[in-house]
Amino acid sequence: MIRIDLREIRPPDDSREWLETDGRGGYASSTLANRHTRRYHGLLVANLQTPEGRHLLLSKLEDSLLVGGEEHFFSSHRYPGVLFPPDQPVLEEFLLDFCPSFTSRAGRITVKKSILMPHGKETLLVRYDLERCPRGGILRLKPFLAFRGHHELARENDFLRGRAEGIENGFRIEPYAGMPSLVVQTSRASRFTPSPLWYNRFQYTEERERGFDWEEDLFLPGIIEVPVERKCTVILSVCYGDMMPHHVPVENPTAIWKTEVIRRGRDQAADKRETGGFTGEDREHLLALLRAARSFLITTPSGRPALIAGYPWFGSWGRDTLISLPGLCFSTGRIAAGIEILTEIGRHERDGLLPNFFSGDGKPEAYNTVDSSLWYFWTVQNLGTRCGIVQEPGTRCGIMSPDKALIRERFWPVMKRIIRSFMDGTRFGIGMDTRGLLQAGDGQTALTWMDATVGGIPVTPRHGYPVEINALWYNALCFTRDLTAEFGEPPFFDGDFIPLLRRSFRETFWGHDAASCPQGCLGDVFRDGVLDTAVRPNQIFAVSLPFSPLDPAEQTAVVRAVREQLLVPCGLRTLSPADPAYRGRYRGSPAERDGAYHQGTVWPWLLGAFGEAALRVADDPKQEKENLRQYLRTFLRQHLVEAGIGSVSEVFDGDAPHRPGGCIAQAWSVAELLRLYTLL
Repeated sequence: MIRIDLREIRPPDDSREWLETDGRGGYASSTLANRHTRRYHGLLVANLQTPEGRHLLLSKLEDSLLVGGEEHFFSSHRYPGVLFPPDQPVLEEFLLDFCPSFTSRAGRITVKKSILMPHGKETLLVRYDLERCPRGGILRLKPFLAFRGHHELARENDFLRGRAEGIENGFRIEPYAGMPSLVVQTSRASRFTPSPLWYNRFQYTEERERGFDWEEDLFLPGIIEVPVERKCTVILSVCYGDMMPHHVPVENPTAIWKTEVIRRGRDQAADKRETGGFTGEDREHLLALLRAARSFLITTPSGRPALIAGYPWFGSWGRDTLISLPGLCFSTGRIAAGIEILTEIGRHERDGLLPNFFSGDGKPEAYNTVDSSLWYFWTVQNLGTRCGIVQEPGTRCGIMSPDKALIRERFWPVMKRIIRSFMDGTRFGIGMDTRGLLQAGDGQTALTWMDATVGGIPVTPRHGYPVEINALWYNALCFTRDLTAEFGEPPFFDGDFIPLLRRSFRETFWGHDAASCPQGCLGDVFRDGVLDTAVRPNQIFAVSLPFSPLDPAEQTAVVRAVREQLLVPCGLRTLSPADPAYRGRYRGSPAERDGAYHQGTVWPWLLGAFGEAALRVADDPKQEKENLRQYLRTFLRQHLVEAGIGSVSEVFDGDAPHRPGGCIAQAWSVAELLRLYTLL
């Protein structure tokens, strides 16, 4: 549970945000003041099958209480030069427990507003609990519709069908052909007054800062008014769907609410069991991360299991999914869900490659990464370790349980196809050379996780031999060697190959003398006979992965260099600040942000690998664990309430004070912090 006192004075555009998700890839999100600052903010953002993808249907409610001749508002809007209402809503508290809720005070009247999206349903519920409301009060609700793709903005147009049909305690509307219809109803008796009208030029300040269009027009079908008095509850339900015939009644919103609260209670109980070994602040942080983790695990509208990379704008990405699964599923007891997602990804292997991203309905869209296929091996290793199928990371990872059939039947065929394709050569110049090392790409491609481009040109060129790709390759081949022996299958290579690859890795990325890599750590990319010695975090994987190609002294040197030059209170910088190409602030136009994305910007997901590596080389593992625990406490104590409440942001500025940026809730950020906690 996270509780925030809102009685303190905050700037008009408080950047802190909340998020509620529906288990289908849809969500609701806004600021704590319920004033949209992004095009992605909305009360009902649905992941549709037709038209495919996320669509922002209901942008917001202008909700207010009329009592004693005064109108008290619970949300606000920004128009050109105008903040409406002029005074801030009287917000007292924000609470994140079963769902986001806001407590406001209107004179002596207390109003608690809660927002809930029932899991797997095409429904939004907004609940108002009123206390000490005098007779004659009216709860007034004005729903503003957008009905557009969530990357777009709505404009006043003549195509919208603005006539809403009044139904019992609400209305039904079908704004556009080919889009879902919307049914809006209240749990108490209410009156709907049609008043179709466009409201123009809502302004979203975050979009202005990001260099995008930042004004939108929204449509009001009419006004719902609910008589209220004393202590009462009103639940507004908003349901969407392609086939909502008039004669089929909408399910009782009170019943839906109760059912979902019971379901979430079971989830909370499971999370508490999972954190049984933790106490105090660590346990509270873990419970917040476990709650956040659920938001990324979805079933698409067509029934496919998937994982959302980040909210509010990312969809399902192959690389992010594979890196996130151990933390979100295998370290949290959600093993069956993780196995299904991993199985689904494996079904889409082509020429040794796995999809980079998937459509909103879970269909593969691109095969343009070199590392997704290699992370697949690491994900299977983590599954095996959690299930007791394979040993903990170390010098050997042999299968040791009858449950090895799970890996052999579901994942081993995919792994073998990947190894063969990479050894023989596949798309994008991905292939193994005579030294056993893996090369990939050219000057026009961005195949690793550092994939930002400006004008079609990679900002961080990493074609050739990237260090983490070859660390992942070494790990995958060692794991493959053990599996072939365990399964009694012919080996892919002779016994001299792994030692050759290990020697090639060290000679290529470390060099023979101090002049080759003067920092005393691994270079980042070897290309055209030259080693790029920029100090980047990618080298940490050569220490953290279950099989490391480095000797102990080299592992220690890598961890020391990363700790001294890249570690900050919220993650690892992507480039040393001593480098002339370093960019310490992630902000500005799209080109400016992309230019800084991997040139110094901090990524918290890298903390999982750093923590694992630090523990591997620690002289005093007990003390190192305590240092890492204290690091996590300090980071999460501040961050869980500073950006996306209860979740972990995508990135942070490289320079202090390390302002959060990017997505407010990022899957691999949450996942790797969860995994690191379990390692401690």
